[in-house]
Amino acid sequence: MSCLDNRKNKTLVSVVVPVYKVEKYLDRCVKSLVNQTYKDIEIILVDDGSPDSCPGLCDDYRNKYENIRVVHKKNGGLSSARNAGLSEAKGEYVGFVDSDDDVDIHMYERMYQVITSEKVDFVMSDYILSLIHISEPTRLRCI
Repeated sequence: MSCLDNRKNKTLVSVVVPVYKVEKYLDRCVKSLVNQTYKDIEIILVDDGSPDSCPGLCDDYRNKYENIRVVHKKNGGLSSARNAGLSEAKGEYVGFVDSDDDVDIHMYERMYQVITSEKVDFVMSDYILSLIHISEPTRLRCI
């Protein structure tokens, strides 16, 4: 029995993560997703033919975390990788995270609360730009 068969909330959220040449960032990204407070989540890592150690890292994560699935494909670019992950997604809702980013551990719980309480079809989040030479993260707002 898969972890997806015994979900707490019963509404699955799929998160698609295209992966290409991000070996030094991937661990931070994956950890921010596997530690989400919203537990009914599947993480789809799409190895887009990465020439570095990312394909093996993706397989290692799949072997370590039961809610991670991996798609290996020939390099086709970001849109191609997102579409490959989208075709594998089983969730009622789908999110996309870039593999060189990490997300707040409450992000998908908060987004799910908004989508259900406000009865909307789409939610999106703000982001924080964190630069090495700045001591505090800088919040950028889309206008």
